[in-house]
Amino acid sequence: MQYYSTNHKTSPVSFKEAVIKGLPDDNGLFMPERIPELPKSFFSSLHKLSLAEIGYNVAESFVDEDIPGSALYKLIEDTMNFDIPVQEVEKDTYALELFHGPTLAFKDVGARFLARCLSHFSGGEAKKVTVLVATSGDTGSAVAHGFLGVENVDVVILYPKGKVSKLQEQQLTTLGQNITALEIDGTFDDCQRMVKSAFLDKELNNRMQLTSANSINMARLIPQSFYYFWAKAQLPDHDLVFSVPSGNYGNLTAGLLAKKMGLDIKGFIASSNINDVVPNYLASGKFSPTASKQTISNAMDVGNPSNFYRMLDLYENDWDKITEEIKGYSFNDDETREAMKAVYGLTGYTLDPHGAVGYLGLKNYLKDHQATGIFLETAHPAKFKDVVDEVIGNVDVPERLAQYMDKEKKSIEMESEFEELKKFLIKGKS
Repeated sequence: MQYYSTNHKTSPVSFKEAVIKGLPDDNGLFMPERIPELPKSFFSSLHKLSLAEIGYNVAESFVDEDIPGSALYKLIEDTMNFDIPVQEVEKDTYALELFHGPTLAFKDVGARFLARCLSHFSGGEAKKVTVLVATSGDTGSAVAHGFLGVENVDVVILYPKGKVSKLQEQQLTTLGQNITALEIDGTFDDCQRMVKSAFLDKELNNRMQLTSANSINMARLIPQSFYYFWAKAQLPDHDLVFSVPSGNYGNLTAGLLAKKMGLDIKGFIASSNINDVVPNYLASGKFSPTASKQTISNAMDVGNPSNFYRMLDLYENDWDKITEEIKGYSFNDDETREAMKAVYGLTGYTLDPHGAVGYLGLKNYLKDHQATGIFLETAHPAKFKDVVDEVIGNVDVPERLAQYMDKEKKSIEMESEFEELKKFLIKGKS
């Protein structure tokens, strides 16, 4: 399998090259040259397969010969060593709980897969790889834990100062070892811009081997498609529609990949907070990136989502085709809080702010459509304890999170200028 750039100005590369480079030289995004259609026998036996078996069948064609079959299966089995249950919340309304991994967020799936891919590729090589990642919340902690202590890999995480939850910040700033946290005086979009600039800087790339751990990296994106198949395996006899709380749109793009591979999905809902550039595009056909606005669903505070360009590529920039399969809704913080309160009061189920946005999008869709709906619960509610406690009362903090509260925060403050990041990286290399 070869991977081309969405900007079509560079030569195709292998899966290994796409993962290590992270971003093409022409500032596009890597995409597979074809989307493999899985055999009917796979779908008929879906409900009998383990999560690792599903992941292997999905990933095999994308990875090709770069990771041999037995090594790939072991890698996926090690990545997916936690459950991803579908929980009924209301009639025809289910939550796909993606927060049962080590850092209690969906990012564990992609980050662990990516870390194991890079570890496989770097085996026996002396050259060190620097993983550069921007985070609006959960990506940072998932990447930090996925790569902690991995030989020949340094991780540098950029996060917006004052715009992630306390627990999220503690998870990514207290680990030390090969993990460095940069506290950027700006927004997530500033962090993402700085990371992209680093990949396009020739001097920097001549001095060091950079790769990305954001959802711009194919090794983050591919495994996120696994859990769409897993959800279908748990509800095999239902017409499913997925509501995806969306910021950088990696999760939604992964679902679109699953559908293109043959998974029976009736439709998708792009559910956003007030950072609503994609719902606006779906309504008008015009994509107008803006500065991001801060909300209580902070992981979705993205004004120029990278994976939107992959979505366009999958549908050949055809707005009519895109809107046939994807509907979009956006909600403000007051609506989000009200949904959290109402669902808890009626069912006892605790939504985190992002899951609440996904729930709202699904309920709006189901007003006019007949289907079984699944919304993605992307992080444990305790990761947003201040917000959740204010809305529904005290939420218990799992021990896996509580252990970080009293640890010493270690971060480096930095302005939102690429030149500062470049100097920091070169100094660290010298």
